[in-house]
Amino acid sequence: MRHFFRPKEKKKFYYINYRIEAPTLRVIDKDGKQVGIISKFEAIQLAQKQEQDLVLIAPSASPPVAKLIDFKKFLYQEEKKDKEAKKGIKKSIVKDIKLSLFIAQADRERLIGRAKEFLNDGNQVRLNLSLRGREISKKNMGFDLIKRIISNLEDVNISKEPRLMGRVISTVVSRKK
Repeated sequence: MRHFFRPKEKKKFYYINYRIEAPTLRVIDKDGKQVGIISKFEAIQLAQKQEQDLVLIAPSASPPVAKLIDFKKFLYQEEKKDKEAKKGIKKSIVKDIKLSLFIAQADRERLIGRAKEFLNDGNQVRLNLSLRGREISKKNMGFDLIKRIISNLEDVNISKEPRLMGRVISTVVSRKK
């Protein structure tokens, strides 16, 4: 049995306190005010006095920029920013609807209603018509059925033209913008 694993997102790695390699740093305190350009060891001592962590914010700057903050609080704020950024992005999901060549009128109307719901939610709809047994010789009837269903779905773009793949006629439609 095959197992498919979703690759994990790469976590950001931050250099903190003694892991910082730069000899001099531009240091910013927790209020956002610049302390100045000081050595790494002075910056670490300053962080320990204030019971904060020294976190490298911009390693590519010259000199590198470090900030005096509570590291756990900083990670929480970064995670919060990432979630806010992801909220604005809506992924278009492809919903599948399976059909057969000799489908009853009521079933066809029900599936058209489901497809309209999916399209109104902003998703794309993939129509899959399976040809079983000797139905493969009636491909033309299958293409006609797909075209009739698409004509019943008003205001749609055909993202992927109907085509036969093996024993399945497949097409993808989406809402016109």
